[in-house]
Amino acid sequence: MPFPKTFLWGAATSSYQIEGAADLRGECVWDRFCHTWPSKVVHQHTGDVACDHYHRYREDVTLMQQLSLQAYRFSIAWARVLPQGTGAVNADGLAFYDRLVDELLAANIQPYATLYHWDLPQALQNQGGWSNPDSVGWFAEYADIVARKLGDRVKGWMTHNEPWIVAFVGHYYGGHPPGVADLTTTYEVAHHLLLAHGAAVPIIRQNTPTNTPVGIALNLNPAYPATPSAEDVAAAQRQDGFLNRWFLDPLFKGHYPADIMDLVADHFPKLDVSAVQAAAVPIDFLGVNYYLRNVIAASDDRPLQLRHIMPDDARKTALDWEIYPDGLHELLTRLQRDYDPKAIYITENGAAFDDPAPVNGVVDDPLRIGYFKEHFAAIERALADGAKVAGYFAWSLLDNFEWSHGYDKRFGLIHMDYQTLQRTPKQSAWFYRDLILASQ
Repeated sequence: MPFPKTFLWGAATSSYQIEGAADLRGECVWDRFCHTWPSKVVHQHTGDVACDHYHRYREDVTLMQQLSLQAYRFSIAWARVLPQGTGAVNADGLAFYDRLVDELLAANIQPYATLYHWDLPQALQNQGGWSNPDSVGWFAEYADIVARKLGDRVKGWMTHNEPWIVAFVGHYYGGHPPGVADLTTTYEVAHHLLLAHGAAVPIIRQNTPTNTPVGIALNLNPAYPATPSAEDVAAAQRQDGFLNRWFLDPLFKGHYPADIMDLVADHFPKLDVSAVQAAAVPIDFLGVNYYLRNVIAASDDRPLQLRHIMPDDARKTALDWEIYPDGLHELLTRLQRDYDPKAIYITENGAAFDDPAPVNGVVDDPLRIGYFKEHFAAIERALADGAKVAGYFAWSLLDNFEWSHGYDKRFGLIHMDYQTLQRTPKQSAWFYRDLILASQ
């Protein structure tokens, strides 16, 4: 089944990873995380300048136009709009996104906005951040301000990007801000993120034209047992609940997965779990960020009693992530079968490779082209099997600040020289352009 003519082709970025202009917004948790010694970010890199997209957005929109992108998924920096997280609005910061949206529309590119891509204002983190129940109201206020300003022109909205990463990597594994390692706090944070989503969706709808799609973007990894043994099968099911169902079940069914609730009962905070029904407000699409699968074996490790296995024959990216396009087909068909979303957008998919520097304006990245080909074929199979996939956003438009990996790992369709900020489309960018043109 070929991609339908209505299929939306785009690319994605996030605010902290590309914008720079840190001096023109409030401090966010990633500023504090990067600048706190010893830094957990490689080479003590920061997002202070990044790709300087704040000042160079017109150049970047021109590049999007050259690549024939139909849509662009970007995120809004909460601390650029509300430097203290609540209260006084930074008019200049909000005006930046106003200009960006207008520039995209003038280039015939549909703006898709994500309200939260991990850069919580530090002023709110000082009050407990997402572990504070007040965070639901903070986010609702922020959503209202942004949707009132941009809602007449933004063509699609996402509340959160990868709330699992915010909760678990930031508060259990400690690898992202605020660098906490406490499972009870993790589940508090996850709960409030879900409630904040539920609060924001109707606010966005109040401030946007009828039929403007609203959704959320989740990182989802299909879990495969390492062997056919009953123990490994059960362990894979636990991993699926820990990572995937912990957000999918509340969003689509209004409750947490009972098997994981039982498993983590000793760590679960004193919360009114029935309140998570508020997260099940109807959404127009589910955003899927897919990069890899999980291969799982049973283990005595607590609390999940599982361990991750890397297959001996695995092909890997520069981040040592397994390249497994069949997992995307499996994931999409499973989501449609078990949750029946109205539509699915691939809101992130891509790979980091050790790309060479430009030579005479050419960046040869055949591995990325191969990666895209395989994953597009997986999406085509999923469409044929009934998955309602409506669009694809490549991660990422630009090489950028890759969180704890700093600037060492490159996902971009466009090569970034971080010394000169020169942008050079890679061969994969031209491949993607040709695919888009051929699909029209």
